[in-house]
Amino acid sequence: MELGYYDGQFRDINERVIPIDERGHQFGDGVYEFIRVYKGTPLALSQHLDRLERSAKALLIELPFSRVELEKLIEEGLQKSTLAEADIYMQVTRGISPRNHLFPDTKAELSMTIRHPRQMPDEAYEKGISTLLLEDERWANCYIKSLNLLPNILAKQAAASKGCKEAILVKDGYITEGSSSNVFVIKDQTLYTTPATKQILCGITRTNILSCAKQEGIQVREQHMTIDFIKQADEAFVTSTSIGILPIARIDGQDLSTTRPIIDKLTNAYQTFREQQVHVQS
Repeated sequence: MELGYYDGQFRDINERVIPIDERGHQFGDGVYEFIRVYKGTPLALSQHLDRLERSAKALLIELPFSRVELEKLIEEGLQKSTLAEADIYMQVTRGISPRNHLFPDTKAELSMTIRHPRQMPDEAYEKGISTLLLEDERWANCYIKSLNLLPNILAKQAAASKGCKEAILVKDGYITEGSSSNVFVIKDQTLYTTPATKQILCGITRTNILSCAKQEGIQVREQHMTIDFIKQADEAFVTSTSIGILPIARIDGQDLSTTRPIIDKLTNAYQTFREQQVHVQS
């Protein structure tokens, strides 16, 4: 069953528990992490918790639980839910205090949900998805996985209104990332992706795909890419924890090749990596 967690208790997923003075609710003052569970095993858990700690540190939030306590909490939640396949969202805010822009002297609060995983249709992986290029209007510190996602939401919705699954964001003429994904381009047998600067969220899947590519002998370059460059791609795809590797079939109405040998190779390599990780951790 699906579960929620707040204020030290596992709860019914539909129970209303967030206080009105919660700073996540009032200001978006917090960070979050998303973890995909396969066969009862949270994939790349250490990497996700590392990023949660980095994000919290960047916002000067002290996590209310230690690393070991967080791991035990996730394990307990999975056992209580009995879900072998799941999406876990963990959210940490600065806490509960009457509305004031200054930091309150209060303890940070953790909430968590454990739900059935969202599934992208098989057709999307077979045919690829349509994408829309949009101006990147987000703040300067996108490397922090903060709760402030309104620009991402607006971009995703704008793409959906045009029949597209994802928005590819552009800043100063260069690709940054998707509204909820990292972007990869294949050109002349080389894999390209935007460097992991403060302008993008360095995805856990992004990091592991780069490792898979190097293990497969695929040349990798992290460099800034123009709009023309991505439109002239031999292949292109987006990645995230929830979708894995998802091919791009169309960018701003321009079709890409339906032949995707490098994507196929990386998809197989990532599947092997995932199975090995799940086997090792289980």
